[in-house]
Amino acid sequence: MSEVKKIATRASYGNALVELGKKHDDLVVLDADLAAATQTGVFKKEFPERHIDCGIAECNMMGIAAGIATTGKVPFVSSFAMFAAGRAFEQVRNSVGYPHLNVKIGATHAGISVGEDGATHQCNEDIALMRTIPGMTIINPSDDVEAKAAVEAAYEMEGPVYLRFGRLAVPVIKDKPDYKFEIGKGVLLKEGTDVTIVATGLCVGGALEAAEKLAADGINAEVINIHTIKPLDEEIILNSAKKTGKVVVAEEHSVIGGLGSAVCDCLSEKMPTPVCKIGVNDVFGESGPAVKLLEKYGLDAEGIYGKVKGFMGK
Repeated sequence: MSEVKKIATRASYGNALVELGKKHDDLVVLDADLAAATQTGVFKKEFPERHIDCGIAECNMMGIAAGIATTGKVPFVSSFAMFAAGRAFEQVRNSVGYPHLNVKIGATHAGISVGEDGATHQCNEDIALMRTIPGMTIINPSDDVEAKAAVEAAYEMEGPVYLRFGRLAVPVIKDKPDYKFEIGKGVLLKEGTDVTIVATGLCVGGALEAAEKLAADGINAEVINIHTIKPLDEEIILNSAKKTGKVVVAEEHSVIGGLGSAVCDCLSEKMPTPVCKIGVNDVFGESGPAVKLLEKYGLDAEGIYGKVKGFMGK
């Protein structure tokens, strides 16, 4: 059996910026003294004149990006999710969101898979924060292929975009010639009849593994990848919920305000359906190896499998 290829989506982000930079002279990248970690350093090496290190001043960096956007250039502003969405929230809201400027926020090191950096750096609230900003597009890619496609799609669209990337290397699951990425469109990865698993980010790979284990137990799970949290593809969720009658949402984010909440908002209004939310249960994270943390918080394949079985009463 061939070894599964694993790549961190933060690395995909850096590589995608380089490829975009070769094609588009109006692309500018900003960072806050974290270029090595966010992987924008590879863009800096290739295009030093188009990379701006703003120092440890994330709020100021958002303001600079907003100003650059008014000149017609396309700034990609980069930092850890905790600082890009958390520390700089007011600037993102007022300087980027309110005037609906063409700023792309590349937020890396999201979720508890940041690992040893601990709770202060494990941002499990960023999707919830960004969802509240009118006109903000939110994309949380599941693997290397999807992450690169998301960066290019973000560049091509007009308006603010929040891109969520991880530190942990994750399996490449979209490595197929016919793969197509479209903002706002969910992807049906596996058809099923008994329960729908809606997943985003690194939980997509876990959801697919969980579906295999569930099949061995006689549970036919449908798996949907929602890479765009906002705008949400309500059609794919409603169609699946109508078919299976039960929905499980898996995300490496707080169960409050993330994809689970977005799915519940949709279903409660248009097709009331029992929902089980798998995520970080209103607690802070902790320091530890990323894989062990995902296991402890029930966000790996085994955790998703167990939660779905319990939800199904099996």
